[in-house]
Amino acid sequence: MTDTRTPEPWPARTARLQVRPCTPADVDAMWEWRRLPEVNRWLGAAPDTQDAFRERYLDPERLASLYIVELLPDAEGTAPTPIGDIMVRRGDGWAQLEVDARAKGVEAELGWVLDPAHTGHGYATEAIRAVIDVCFGTLGLRRVHAGCFADNEPSWRLMERLGMRREEFSRKTALHRSGEWLDGMNYGLLAEEWPTAR
Repeated sequence: MTDTRTPEPWPARTARLQVRPCTPADVDAMWEWRRLPEVNRWLGAAPDTQDAFRERYLDPERLASLYIVELLPDAEGTAPTPIGDIMVRRGDGWAQLEVDARAKGVEAELGWVLDPAHTGHGYATEAIRAVIDVCFGTLGLRRVHAGCFADNEPSWRLMERLGMRREEFSRKTALHRSGEWLDGMNYGLLAEEWPTAR
């Protein structure tokens, strides 16, 4: 008998990393990098206590869209080191009513956070590349997209390194928790634009 089930895409592995579904046990590790001012200044929500953070990220729906980035160990018997997290939030494409069923669950919004102690080594690029491979491969999505504040240069530079296309630059459309209205940027990528062999 042939097994016709869709293969489980996670964990996604690269030479140095693995990206796996987030579990409740990972939330405290996430707090360690997400609480840092240089990180949380760019996040959509930055709870100011660990208890508030746990309450937000232990929500089952939110937790289901999060994945942990782990640095694989050099030696056998050593546990992988969590160094960041990635959001993959599946959603529907826009469609006219007569064809809206064909637009269900065909795209994903991506977001990422990397522990600053591990930046500068290409880990974010490697991890997001692996996630996009899963999105366009096993998950069969047609489009991924991501957005950031225009002042968050490392984030939009990462999107451009990955070949994502800038689809929008909006002037002062995002109210930052500092009270300042900031510019925003949105990027997208279609499955047919993604190289399948690198």
